Amino acid sequence: MAHVRRFDHIGITVADLEAATAFFVGLGLEVAGTGSVEGEFVETVCGIPGARCEIAMLQPPNGGSGLELAMFVTPDHVPGSPSAMANELGLRNVSFEVGDLQAAVDAVAADGYGLVGGIGEYENSVRMAYVRGPEGIIVSLFEQIG
Repeated sequence: MAHVRRFDHIGITVADLEAATAFFVGLGLEVAGTGSVEGEFVETVCGIPGARCEIAMLQPPNGGSGLELAMFVTPDHVPGSPSAMANELGLRNVSFEVGDLQAAVDAVAADGYGLVGGIGEYENSVRMAYVRGPEGIIVSLFEQIG
């Protein structure tokens, strides 16, 4: 029996919710909703007594799976590894298809976010780049070519 019905969202914990939200909105995601969660539900699910989070739910303009950005108000966040590379264990990137890869890379560069490596092309079918976004989040941007 299959338990999964659909892929819903990816959640990322951030220290600066406003900056992270602005970064992803700048890439073209839309804010689907914002709010805060606290109390028994979030304490039970996260296993963190006294947990309180501010959350922004983002989605692509055509619908589909979303991105949840969460900032813990209590307890304070625990620093991650903002310089982690793609081979470090754990969730390492969130990926988006873009219409013009160079324009997307230029747009995030204008906001101070740079490439992890360079722009690569795979078998004349896709161009891809990893961008280091806010708080070290690796964002994979790719465009279909050929």
